[in-house]
Formats: sequence, C-alpha cells, structure tokens
Amino acid sequence: MVVKPIKTKADYQAVLKEIETLMDAKPRTPQGDRLEVLVTLVEAYEAKHYPLDLPDPVEAIKYAMESKGLTVKDLEPMIGRTNRVYEILNRKRPLTLKMIWELHRKLGIPAESLVRPSGKARAA
Repeated sequence: MVVKPIKTKADYQAVLKEIETLMDAKPRTPQGDRLEVLVTLVEAYEAKHYPLDLPDPVEAIKYAMESKGLTVKDLEPMIGRTNRVYEILNRKRPLTLKMIWELHRKLGIPAESLVRPSGKARAA
C-alpha cells in the first residue's frame, strides 16, 4: 500500500475520490485498511486547512436547550434564577466559572465553547 501525505488541494480531491470508491470495503481487508488510512489523512488535512470554529457560548446554550427540549426554568439549577438566565441568554451578563462548569457537566456543552467571550463581548 503506497500512501503519501496530502499536500495540495488537488491531492485532497484525489483522495476524496478514492475514498468514494472504497466506501463499501470490508474492515480488516486490504481495501478496508486503505480506506481507514485515507480517512485519517483527510481528517488531518481538514483539521489543518478547514478548522471548525467553536460556537458562541450563548448560541451553544440555546442549541442545547432546543435539542434537549429545555426551558429557561430547566437552566435555573445551572445558572440561577429566571432573571439571571435571561440576562445570560440576552448577553447582558457573562457566564461565571461555576455556570460554565454546571452547563458543561449537566448539558454536555464543550467547556471550550462556554469560556469564549460571547458575540457582543468579542465585537467590543
């Protein structure tokens, strides 16, 4: 199996085309092994050239609320009283370390997203 690093966009496109042809490969076969190696190379290339930006903390909280069917009342144990939750959701107050920890622990929101300044604070 000859494999080389992905260095250019053309290399990247060629590897993606090859991956398409190997999608039905069975694991633990030469074709399956090649697919696994090529996917690893593509993931590394994409992480370097197309990094995903973490979501804004407030947007991450709103997404978690929507996807889990939560209400403002459900956030009270993690953030505080209803008015405090609204202050956070309306970007009037920053998250505290305790809030970040609770949101991460109870809702599974990545801590890296929660510690970032919210959109309003970043623009300042």
